[in-house]
Amino acid sequence: MEVGSEMRQSRFKSICVFCGSSQGKKSSYQDSAIELGKELVARNIDLVYGGGSIGLMGLVSQAVHDGGRHVIGVIPKTLMPRELTGETVGELKAVADMHQRKAEMAKHSDAFIALPGGYGTLEELLEVITWAQLGIHDKPVGLLNVDGYYNSLLSFIDKAVEEGFISPSARQIIVSAPTPKELVKKLEEYVPCHERVASKSSWEMGQLGYSQTYDISRIDSWVLIFSFGGKGCRPFERDNKVCVDVSTFEEAEDDHKINNDVECKYTLEIGIAISALSF
Repeated sequence: MEVGSEMRQSRFKSICVFCGSSQGKKSSYQDSAIELGKELVARNIDLVYGGGSIGLMGLVSQAVHDGGRHVIGVIPKTLMPRELTGETVGELKAVADMHQRKAEMAKHSDAFIALPGGYGTLEELLEVITWAQLGIHDKPVGLLNVDGYYNSLLSFIDKAVEEGFISPSARQIIVSAPTPKELVKKLEEYVPCHERVASKSSWEMGQLGYSQTYDISRIDSWVLIFSFGGKGCRPFERDNKVCVDVSTFEEAEDDHKINNDVECKYTLEIGIAISALSF
């Protein structure tokens, strides 16, 4: 297949790569990081990663940047003195903590790949696998199993399936391959087949503090609830929609009235029309 054809066929705009701030003892780890960067470039895919300029992080980001693709690095401010040495490439986002780092990386990515790494890489990998199992996202997750580095982890997962702690369908969340080319091809072909704990839309509603008493599948519009002056808007259901009265910030007889001073802006996000109140 020609490179140009691969570029047109890629389903991903950007891929998040988890990897170590160390290079590892084997040159094959370093070679694979560079090869992965080149594979992303060949497929016209941008990189999202942990923001460091050292270790495998530095190698994969440099390869993608050198190939002309966009690089977004996300790094907690506390780690900047340790993981940033010399010149960094691409766009760098400084965040408050590790939780925000993972959330930002996930937000800007269409898939995830884990290169060899240590505790941090493993923690990031397992979290996005768990998010997929819970239904928070349906993005592919891949292991670049260089020289069998992740064989023990894959054996552990298979053992957990055998012992009834992971369902056979959830085992399919993660894919692996020994080379970047094979792995990205598998990610391109990935189709989710596991049973999710909850729908993605219900997670979005839950994060805004809504009760799960509403049938999310029946709601075609909902309002982001804001509060100011110490008073909150109380949501209610009307015509299969979550509504709110912002004229009094209390339940009112004329509960569908919207204060004329409030500007409503409409956007479309994950299939749900959001009426976002701006003040």
